[in-house]
Amino acid sequence: MKRTLLSIAIIFGTCAYAQEKKSDTTKTKNIEGITLTKQVFKKQSDRFVYDVAASPVAKGNTTFDLLKQTPLLSSTDDKTLKIAGKNNALIYINGRKTNMDSESLVQFLKNTPAENIQKIEVITVPGSEYQVESSDGIINIILKKKMSDGLNGNMRMSNTTSKYNGSQASFSANYRKDKLGISASLSGGENIEAQTYTLRNGTAKTSNESKGDIDDPNKNIGGYLNIDYQLNDKSNLALSWNTWANKSYNSTVNLFNTIKTEDETKYTWSKNKEDSRSYNNSLNLNYELKTDSLGSKLNVNAAYLNYRRFQFTDNRTHASDVNMGLGKMTTQVFQDLPQIINNFSGMIDYIQKFKNDLTISVGGNYNKTKTDNDSKNISYFFDPAKDTESKPNHFIYDENIYGVYLTAEKKFSDKISGKIGARYEITNSLGTSDNAPTEALKRIERNYNNILPYLSFNYAINDKNNISYSFSSRMRRPSFWEINPVKNILTDDNYTQNNPFVKASPTYNQELTYMFKNSYFLILNHSYIKDAITQVPLQGYPVSPDGTVGPNPVLRYIRTNFGNKQEMSAMIGIQKSFFKQYWTTNFNIGVQHNINNGSLDMDPTTGDRFRNQEGKDIVYTNKTNSTSLLIQTNNTIRLDKKKTWFFGVNYFFVDKQQIELGLLKGLMSLDLSLKKMWNDWTFAVNVNDVLNTNIVKIEDFQENGNYNYIHQNRYNRNFTVSLTYNFGNQKVKKVRDIEGASDSIKSRTR
Repeated sequence: MKRTLLSIAIIFGTCAYAQEKKSDTTKTKNIEGITLTKQVFKKQSDRFVYDVAASPVAKGNTTFDLLKQTPLLSSTDDKTLKIAGKNNALIYINGRKTNMDSESLVQFLKNTPAENIQKIEVITVPGSEYQVESSDGIINIILKKKMSDGLNGNMRMSNTTSKYNGSQASFSANYRKDKLGISASLSGGENIEAQTYTLRNGTAKTSNESKGDIDDPNKNIGGYLNIDYQLNDKSNLALSWNTWANKSYNSTVNLFNTIKTEDETKYTWSKNKEDSRSYNNSLNLNYELKTDSLGSKLNVNAAYLNYRRFQFTDNRTHASDVNMGLGKMTTQVFQDLPQIINNFSGMIDYIQKFKNDLTISVGGNYNKTKTDNDSKNISYFFDPAKDTESKPNHFIYDENIYGVYLTAEKKFSDKISGKIGARYEITNSLGTSDNAPTEALKRIERNYNNILPYLSFNYAINDKNNISYSFSSRMRRPSFWEINPVKNILTDDNYTQNNPFVKASPTYNQELTYMFKNSYFLILNHSYIKDAITQVPLQGYPVSPDGTVGPNPVLRYIRTNFGNKQEMSAMIGIQKSFFKQYWTTNFNIGVQHNINNGSLDMDPTTGDRFRNQEGKDIVYTNKTNSTSLLIQTNNTIRLDKKKTWFFGVNYFFVDKQQIELGLLKGLMSLDLSLKKMWNDWTFAVNVNDVLNTNIVKIEDFQENGNYNYIHQNRYNRNFTVSLTYNFGNQKVKKVRDIEGASDSIKSRTR
């Protein structure tokens, strides 16, 4: 069921940009206590840097809270982070990419105290040396490190109340002795993720409405261990281990369905239950050798990732009546949907610095991934005329990615610098099914290669004015779960369908940035996505390739390549402190313009086409443009001279905008916080979505008469109380940056 919920949640992924604006605002508040003499917010050649080590905003918060309040970052669903104008944000820690699946990563960030953070780097257009997908940006979290021998750390406990109550706890420690540095963290918690859905689709004559609740209980535990040893003055060896485990038993979906046709109205209940658990373990071994005094160095990484997910669902349909009574069971579907992912990655980079401010970087990487999906699907019909259906399918996906890159970065003067590079990638993949419904699905082989150029230019006009431009091209490969050909059942006639035929999607990104006094900025973005990977609703009476017409209309959310689209945005903002730092604000306002151009007339996994009740063919199209207003502001107000009391006010608003599924109605949220710091203790209270306005509503009307409506309440209004204690020597210095080898895997295990 969690995978079902995730699939449906991905439907709203395009909303995240709008929502991301909120986080941007929130992030600003955390930077509020830094003095003006320190550049808290600055633009470097290829990234924005936010120094938060000295900020009281970090105290008492989690890393996820801190990221949400960083300029240019946002989260509207409290699960995903986005960079303004980007599809996704990839999380790096100390230069190494995290290899946890998205659910584990969110829990990890929510359980890691923000006191551990030295600074946050936001790389909006990553260079050729980074192996990233589509228009993804990078958030690099630099952790604090001991300056002198000894031990320090922190403990944090929190409790969150929304529809249900949840609790979290974490413990982190840093130790240094001579050449050895060790950092470790252990965290966990439990909560129930609640959602209320209304799904409505049909025509003027027929309709299908499902309304009800989804409750997903979760227990999590995990942490990390980093060991860094200085072999000599020129070389270091580091080992990192990340682990996370999730248990979600008795996750439930209870939906009341009303199916109307010209002849009758039928009522049913969908009662679904899911038990799932997942485990994520990743290791990264890094060796760094400094080759000269200018900063030239060799980096070698080897990484291993093991991800296991076990999911069992029991989907039941009961007859009902207009009074919502629970009648006899009519259908029962059991699904066993395991997924095991093993990945080995290797990466070598060499950076050569010259005395004339020229830097040449060259490197290569290799990723080998195997996913094993041995799914089983058994349907029982409590109707003597229908036979039991058993549909097992063992889908194995092997993928090999080879990549090499070359970049040159040159500082021509104190004012002008630039960077140019290219990445060449070869991808070979093979998917096999032992019991596929069609011959085409039994063996799917893809081999392709891409040249991906990169260019950036930075001009410091004077001490107060800076302008930069970046261009990059990337590939967006489907996540491993997206190509696993399984159904995620919501009701008898409403489900999501993954698709092994999804192919990689090229993306071309441009960004122009202007900054004034490191406080005011203007950012212009443009992205062109070809063969966009998304989820598309097909509804009507399915007609199989042999001409058989289904007895009932259905709605299938199908993962597929859906035409081309463009995303453009313009944003102006300010990040500044006023009144001797009593008030720190981050304010952004801008517009986003979406151009959608896609159509679909066939289920690519079955070959089914769709007809309406009159027998006319149905094609789903989205060729609509939209322009939306975006506003966000994060404010931190210091309430006393001693800098021990702080009040936060954060707000975001996103106007309605056109996405793949239809018209997303406006979203907004008001968040308030109060924090008290006393010696090594920090007490904080947060109230999110005070007005209860962060609710997703999507509406779509097709020219052929079909309509589709989605209403999703994720209970974003919540109240959190937290207590944090810091112990030991808090003197810190910047840790050395280490890039991980498994750069393209984490985001694809979602």
